[in-house]
Amino acid sequence: MTELHSTDILFEHDDFEFDTIDEELLVDQRCQQLLNRFYLYLQQRGVAVELASDMAFSADLYLRDYLLDFGRQNVVRPQPGIIRKFAGSWFITHTLDPEMEMLDRHLSAIVSFYSYLHSQHMISADELAFLVQEADQNEYYKNRIDSFLGITGDGFVLWDQECPARF
Repeated sequence: MTELHSTDILFEHDDFEFDTIDEELLVDQRCQQLLNRFYLYLQQRGVAVELASDMAFSADLYLRDYLLDFGRQNVVRPQPGIIRKFAGSWFITHTLDPEMEMLDRHLSAIVSFYSYLHSQHMISADELAFLVQEADQNEYYKNRIDSFLGITGDGFVLWDQECPARF
């Protein structure tokens, strides 16, 4: 297994900016590399292989499906509200049967991933703090899931206005 050190600098912040499809494909590859290093990082800290794999999968869903493909966001320049939009809207509307247990696993992995990025000096302590705070709003996210599952008629528009997924 390759040894990773907490001072390994993999990328610069601008390496995750993209405007063209070719640049987006390069950023996607860089995200895959980050995810692989995150997976190894977890194992080196004693996380079981299966759990590390599950956590990397959850981080992958968040990074590549939500942040890159849907949000067109730089993954190492997190903005306030980014996890709230993911958990309070995007996850709910992009999951066949959204449930809090699954969302909680994703949020735990996302926080671990951002903690890894902080250990690599890719995000600041302040950024990590607001991301952790957003991920810790379980009651709000549970209520969002329950209210989504109870939507009738034209209720989606009102539901979506409270926490829109769009950027």
